Amino acid sequence: MVGTVDTYRKVIALTGPLLPLVSFFARLPVAMAQFGSVLLVAETSGSLATAGVVGGTLSAGQVVCGPVLGRIADRRGQRPVVLTAAAVNALATGALVAGALGGLDTVPLALIGAVAGASVPLIGPLARTRSVALAHRAKADEGVVGAVHSLEGTLDEVSFVIGPALVGLAALLAHPAVALGGAAALVAVFAIAYALHPTAAVTAGSPAPAKTTGGRRTRPPGVVYSVRASLALQGAMFGGCQAGIAALTAELGAPGQAGIVYAAMGVVSAAVGLALGALPARFGLRLRWRVATAAALLLSVPLLFTGSLWSLYAVVTVLGAAYAPHLITAFSLTERHVEPARLAEAMAFAASSLVAGQALALALSGRLAEWYGPSGAFAVAVGAAALSLALALLTRVPAARTHTVTAFIPAQQTASLDTSPGTASPDTSPGTSADTTHSYAGR
Repeated sequence: MVGTVDTYRKVIALTGPLLPLVSFFARLPVAMAQFGSVLLVAETSGSLATAGVVGGTLSAGQVVCGPVLGRIADRRGQRPVVLTAAAVNALATGALVAGALGGLDTVPLALIGAVAGASVPLIGPLARTRSVALAHRAKADEGVVGAVHSLEGTLDEVSFVIGPALVGLAALLAHPAVALGGAAALVAVFAIAYALHPTAAVTAGSPAPAKTTGGRRTRPPGVVYSVRASLALQGAMFGGCQAGIAALTAELGAPGQAGIVYAAMGVVSAAVGLALGALPARFGLRLRWRVATAAALLLSVPLLFTGSLWSLYAVVTVLGAAYAPHLITAFSLTERHVEPARLAEAMAFAASSLVAGQALALALSGRLAEWYGPSGAFAVAVGAAALSLALALLTRVPAARTHTVTAFIPAQQTASLDTSPGTASPDTSPGTSADTTHSYAGR
């Protein structure tokens, strides 16, 4: 326990205490946007179909444009990308609220939703990229890098528990418009604060990655694509569970319990994710991937036979223990096997895979729940877990990429950072790498 606390202290020493806090609040709007848009449009239009279309276009915008924003962040740096995306997203979210309240038709609302989704600032993937860059620049050991992934995964989990809860609370006490308006305000304040944090210097952009002799970009190893597929299947598990929980609680006459049940799963998942930082390095990522997916399959099967509220609480809460380890391991595998100069793009692809899988499975499992009851939706989650385990068992995981260069920092920014003995001097020429040591503990 003491060793785990010390490891997380090292992580906070690298990032400073403000960066995780700011990035957490900047993540909340992502967790609030889709649910909030569905509630708002359903309330103002009286049509669940219209609400589903708007929510779907919002997700589609994020899935399609997320990797594009990640690629631009790799080339141009996180700061300009996040500042631009945050401004557009805040305006688009505000426009969605105004349009819904003003009675806009489905098509213009869907277009606004697509813009809101396309401009999501991607704080989760970018924060992972930045924290990992800080760890490698400081030559941190693998235990600290693993703790970085655990902390980032926990922040994601908690945000996706608190975000929908805030939306539901705002809708209950006031109006769904309040929730989406709050999301726009959070983006405007905290995403911009994240962009302006001094640690943005370690993700200031880098030269384009090397290309093959044919002029094409070098492709990452196959494990990266398998991990993306595994994350899409993880999203399908989320979607199946969401639809099944909603269907079963409604069938039991307690629809208001659905959010609480799902939140209980998220809380357990976040707690286990944080504890994962204590796992010794000898438990490699391939083993973790296989164990996490096997646990997800084993623990999801009882969902098919759950028929009471209390058994649902028990099964779903225990199932949450398998989700965070899989997510954290998947993002860790991504980080280990892509070029550092393409890390933001790779993290964005991974996050978009998760969102796409969840959106598609939610639509499918909702229909199955109507036809076959809650077990039809839960079957989607179980099937996705089985496929994810098969991927983990069949995918070859090569040796991890070594990080000999820890961060690309342009010369004008390198000059403003402290350098440790033996590292590149401040007059590093543009386009080269600087291995610097700098503390953000007070920021």
